[in-house]
Amino acid sequence: MNNKFDALKDDDSGDHDQDNGSPKDGEKEKNDEEEKDSNTTKRKAVVPGAGEHPLQYNYTFWYSRRTPGRPASTQSYEQNIKQIGSFASVEQFWRFYSHMIRPGDLTGHSDFHLFKEGIKPMWEDDANKSGGKWIIRLRKGLASRCWENLILAMLGEQFMVGEEICGAVVSVRFQEDIISIWNKTASDQATTARIRDTLRRVLNLPPNTIMEYKTHTDSIKAWEDFHGLVNASGGR
Repeated sequence: MNNKFDALKDDDSGDHDQDNGSPKDGEKEKNDEEEKDSNTTKRKAVVPGAGEHPLQYNYTFWYSRRTPGRPASTQSYEQNIKQIGSFASVEQFWRFYSHMIRPGDLTGHSDFHLFKEGIKPMWEDDANKSGGKWIIRLRKGLASRCWENLILAMLGEQFMVGEEICGAVVSVRFQEDIISIWNKTASDQATTARIRDTLRRVLNLPPNTIMEYKTHTDSIKAWEDFHGLVNASGGR
């Protein structure tokens, strides 16, 4: 799988939209109505094009940005996160990725998320709620390289933990950048250890790099405690 990615690394041909043919007028109207009513993660699944190299799972890119220091509710976070698009093959991935801004060039309080199709990059999602994430804090200047290495390893199934991987996030902040990889089962120590060791290898991290594993349950509790204090002090 790595060779497929390497061979296609400089391919920025093609548009983001997949041409699947236009449905009949009646079907189109029906689809438009269903599109309005359905959640963005329940859109018709993308498929590899003819002759393309299929991935083991379909994935979706997301982007979010918020004003730092402004307390956010779960609802406002969900509204703020924007779906960029989904892909099912190596070629479709590069069509998106080659046109996207690199994390190192993002400004402010911004995040890119890459998750398996159907999984929202939220703690409360059914696929995430019993899981957690490995967190690595990076000094400025490393985010773009580390993000690319991480997502190529994830798409290429280098973590070897079956269906445990949910997705990955790169968070651009003012003083540092943060990358994380999310998995389904926080209590599975063998799986989380394998993910940690693979992360060290694919990111070529120094032995003294600090890596933190945090369950989503703990993240939710910390978020609620923090916002409870803010609200109590009149900061909302």
